[in-house]
Amino acid sequence: MSEALAELAATIRLKMADVVLDETIAHGELTLRVPLSEIVRIVEFLKLDGACRFTSLVDITAIDYPERPERFDLVYHFLSMQQNHRIRLKAAVNEDELAPSITSVHPSANWFEREVFDMFGILFSGHPDLRRILTDYGFRGYPLRKDFPTTGYTEVRYDETQKRVVYEPVRLTQEYRQFDFMSPWEGADYILPGDDKAST
Repeated sequence: MSEALAELAATIRLKMADVVLDETIAHGELTLRVPLSEIVRIVEFLKLDGACRFTSLVDITAIDYPERPERFDLVYHFLSMQQNHRIRLKAAVNEDELAPSITSVHPSANWFEREVFDMFGILFSGHPDLRRILTDYGFRGYPLRKDFPTTGYTEVRYDETQKRVVYEPVRLTQEYRQFDFMSPWEGADYILPGDDKAST
């Protein structure tokens, strides 16, 4: 399998030398790092070229690297049913940069790009209907960014008196919990159920 992928990588490099920045083969998949500005061109090539035939878009996602100048990596996964190969494209994106939409090549990218926008805040130029898809319309922030608080900013509940859904700031009510922060094996001055058998 890796020999076939190495051959595929060589073919792509030969035909798209100005686009492929880097390549790796791992876990039965070929990964190509490409410039963001060339993403539509390389996706179209991978779909139409006879040696590639990556006609199935499997997924689009992103990875957040907050410490990097180019904060995100956009990650595209494709499958070639004819060649029985998988390929991954990675393109670095700045936080305030527009990524070109690939909906003109793969119409199924529509919802994937909406999800990336909703979860990471990456905007896609040329997208036909870029709006939130998983969170509510009034949602603030982007949940898969690493600086997003795990509790979120607001909580949603149905108010019985107002007979509607209300949004409120997050309140962490924990009066009913009691934490002693002690390990049950160290420093405890009580016997846990089952421990009494160990002394006999």
